[in-house]
Amino acid sequence: MALFLRGSLSKLKLQIPRNCMHMMRALVPSEKDPNTARHLSPAEGLKLVDMDVPQVGPEQVLVRVKAIAINRADILQRKGLYPPPPGVTQVPGLECAGEVAEIGPSCKRNFKKGDPVMAILPGGGYADYCVVDESNVIHIPSKFGFEEAAAIPEVWITAFQLLYWIVKVQPEEYVLVHAGASGVGLAAIQLGSKCLKSHVLATAGSQRKLDACLQYGALKAFNYKLQEPSISDNVKTVSSHGVHAILDCVGASMWNENVKSLREDGRWVLYGTLGGAKLKECNLATLLGKRLSFYTTTLRGRSREYKTNLVKDFEEKVLPRLVDGTCVPVIDKVLQGISGVAEAHAYVEANANIGKVVVKWA
Repeated sequence: MALFLRGSLSKLKLQIPRNCMHMMRALVPSEKDPNTARHLSPAEGLKLVDMDVPQVGPEQVLVRVKAIAINRADILQRKGLYPPPPGVTQVPGLECAGEVAEIGPSCKRNFKKGDPVMAILPGGGYADYCVVDESNVIHIPSKFGFEEAAAIPEVWITAFQLLYWIVKVQPEEYVLVHAGASGVGLAAIQLGSKCLKSHVLATAGSQRKLDACLQYGALKAFNYKLQEPSISDNVKTVSSHGVHAILDCVGASMWNENVKSLREDGRWVLYGTLGGAKLKECNLATLLGKRLSFYTTTLRGRSREYKTNLVKDFEEKVLPRLVDGTCVPVIDKVLQGISGVAEAHAYVEANANIGKVVVKWA
C-alpha cells in the first residue's frame, strides 16, 4: 500500500486536491510511540495522507464515505493506546455513512452502486473510501441523512449487544447505565426504557447531562461526581434490593459502587475503562456472596460470524424502532470537512458531548 504524507490537520487548507482516481485522502495517527503520541493535541496527533483506495474482497463493499462519527476508541488509537486488530488498517474510524461505490463479486445482499448505507467497521472510516464486509453494511432508511446515519452503527449496535445479548435485560428489571449521556449511554437508555420496558437509572457528571438522560427515558439520573449520597445509596432509594444489571464503561473507579448497587444474581458487563483499568484491591468474596455474573466485551475485534449475526439481529429488532421514531439517534454537533476531525476529537476528549459528534467528510 502506497502512503504519501501531505501534512497535519492544522495545515489542511494548504493541501492541493488530488487528481488520481485510485488514490484517496485518509487520516492516520502521526506518532507510533504511545509515550509520545498520548501528549499530542488532536491537531498534531492525526496527519492527512494520500493512500491507495482499498481493494474490495469477494464479499465486501467499497463505501464512499460521506460522514463519520467520533468514538472513544478513535481517540485512544490516536494516542497510541488502542492499536487496531491484526490485519486491520491503521486508519481510525469505527462507523461511517456513505454510498456504495463497488460491490464484491460474491456479495449476496441487495446492494447496488449509489445506495446510501451505514456500516460498523474494524477501522478505516477516516478516509474517502473504506471496505467493509457486506454483512456489516446496512441500508440507510429514507428518513435519515448521512449525518444522522453515521451516528447510529457503533453506539446503537453496541448498546443492543450489551442489553439484548449479554446481560439480557427483561421487562420491569432495573438497569444502571454509567456515562448515560454518551452515545452508547443514550442509546442504551432508550432501548432499555422504550423497547425492553425496563427501569433505567443513569449516571453522568453535570446537570446538563443528567437532564439529557431523563429526557431520553431514564427513570432517575445521578451525578457521579457527588460523594454524598453515593451512587449505590441513590440506587437503593429507587430499588431497595439494587439493580438487576449494570452497563459499565467506567471500570476501576466504580468497582465498589457497582458491587453495592447490584442485587443478588445481578449481571454486570464491562465494556470500557474510562475510570481506570487497575484496582488497588478487590474482594472477590463480595461477588460470590451475591452470586454476581461479570462479563467483559468489546465489539471491534469480534469474529466475522459474530458481527454478522449481531447486525442482522439489530436490523430486525432495533432498526424499525429508529425508523418509527420510538428511538432517535442523538447528535450533539455536526462539524464540516476533514479539518473538523481535530475539533471533534478535542470536544469528545473534554467530555463535553451529549450523544454523538459527527463530521461531514464529503
